Amino acid sequence: MPPETLSHSNNSASVQARMSVEWRKALSLLAASSLALIALAARDWGEMLHQWWNIDTYSHIVLVPLIIGWLVAIKLGELAKMTPRPWVPGLAIVAAGLGLWLVGRASGINLIAHAGAVGMLQGMVIAAIGPRASMVVALPIAFAVSLVPFGDEIIPPLQAITAEIAIALTLWSGVPAEIDGIYIDTPAGLFIVAEACSGVKFLIAMVTLAVLVCFTRFERWSHRALFMLAAIVVPILANGIRAWGTIFIAQSQGVEFAAGFDHIFYGWIFFAIVVALILSAAWRYFDREAEDYGWTADAVARFMSIQSLERGQTSAIVVFAALAAMVILAAIAASIVDPGALG
Repeated sequence: MPPETLSHSNNSASVQARMSVEWRKALSLLAASSLALIALAARDWGEMLHQWWNIDTYSHIVLVPLIIGWLVAIKLGELAKMTPRPWVPGLAIVAAGLGLWLVGRASGINLIAHAGAVGMLQGMVIAAIGPRASMVVALPIAFAVSLVPFGDEIIPPLQAITAEIAIALTLWSGVPAEIDGIYIDTPAGLFIVAEACSGVKFLIAMVTLAVLVCFTRFERWSHRALFMLAAIVVPILANGIRAWGTIFIAQSQGVEFAAGFDHIFYGWIFFAIVVALILSAAWRYFDREAEDYGWTADAVARFMSIQSLERGQTSAIVVFAALAAMVILAAIAASIVDPGALG
């Protein structure tokens, strides 16, 4: 056997040896249940994967599963102190996700169906490991919402805002111009704030990053609110400046040069600088290290309500049987409201 294979096998065996029987059962329940739920909503996961991989607006979502894995890895030490217990009330969240998914399929609104597909998995995590362990990894569970592709709905208002900022700066810089909706007419030519120029891609990516930063590096809610506000306002203003810069450069260098410059510099390079500026401005106000996010096992144990919540704990077999029944019923309902939902 090659040395690297032997080393890998030894590491895997060591991890399994350190994992308690209860955790093995909980993770087996989670794996089997998640596969069933993903198979049920396979069409929706396929649509989401297509959007993550092929649509620039959502390309940042490819990193979200890695971030979730990192957030969970940070808490492995705390989770090892706990004993997971399957929790029947968690299936209520799964049922809510299934209901949302069915509504989305029946209405033909993919956003709702995709949110339901993600929501049912979030609920399954809580049902599989119980409320105590779920509180320790509450952030990665909640952060999974970022897997849902969202943003097309806000493109029109972002186009309008970008156009208004661009025309204001264009006139301020001494370039005569007229605006008609998202059309800006200048001596160098007519410029259109197209969907690709709305800034939605950067705004969504920035908000996703801001959520991560807010709950890993800040303890004070006032700091979180201010950072989130900056993560929304600054990218919108920056995109307006980007549009103005393209228009301004075109007046002396020509439209083709300005378009090329916009593609090279005003793409991710420009916005990478903006991200760096936002993070550097907030750096001095970071309250903690990322490893200290959320609650510890000891902190959760002190919660007054934790024991009452755990009354719904049961065996993995009971939870899986209930989940299987829910999946079968949802599949039957989906075949009625949308025959193509399962294919």
